[in-house]
Amino acid sequence: MNPDRQRRPIRSYVLRQGRLTRGQQRAFEQCWPRFGLEWQPEPLDLPTLFGNHNPVYLEIGFGNGESLAEMARKHPDRNYIGIEVHAPGVGHLLMRLDELELSNVRVFRHDAIEVLRDCIPDDALTGVYLFFPDPWHKKRHHKRRIVQPDFLTLLARKLRPSGLFHAATDWEDYAQHMRSVLNEHPAFRNTAEQGDFVPRPNYRPLTKFERRGQRLGHGVWDLIFEQQA
Repeated sequence: MNPDRQRRPIRSYVLRQGRLTRGQQRAFEQCWPRFGLEWQPEPLDLPTLFGNHNPVYLEIGFGNGESLAEMARKHPDRNYIGIEVHAPGVGHLLMRLDELELSNVRVFRHDAIEVLRDCIPDDALTGVYLFFPDPWHKKRHHKRRIVQPDFLTLLARKLRPSGLFHAATDWEDYAQHMRSVLNEHPAFRNTAEQGDFVPRPNYRPLTKFERRGQRLGHGVWDLIFEQQA
């Protein structure tokens, strides 16, 4: 076996080649210099990056960015960092940020684990969001699920004391998996009574995908855990 393949990290995503619309391509050309961030092997200076000391929230895998843009629009007193590897979704978010004239969002198109590990200072984040990640529902693919003990240990370092990790999924099996892994991790405390799930908070926008699922009778499970200093 090739030793390079043995050392290759397990990714929680498969990089798909999506076609950009003309608007998305134009957004990359015109808006990436304003909103885009490149991976670097050293932590960012977040107050300098945003020009203020407002609390910073990070979303992993923002999809098309509609929820992230809506949260940023409603909370101009917060700063947001979005991470997404798929170009069409990034392009769509760049278009929305430009349309809404937002200045409190920055975007990575890179692997989330590497961004957290290398670019985000310790104790820097007030909250981290993981909304509808790939559930990798086949048992042989469960190792690809992003919510694992090592990921949570990294996340705990990046969150401020009492910072929140909010995950949501429409796959009950994955919801149970996340709850179990989080409950067992010493750095996190479940904010739900009796260690259960929580209702969708008002700050998490209800997506079109979620509304369609509700009409079909699909459930959605939200988890909010607090980093314990």
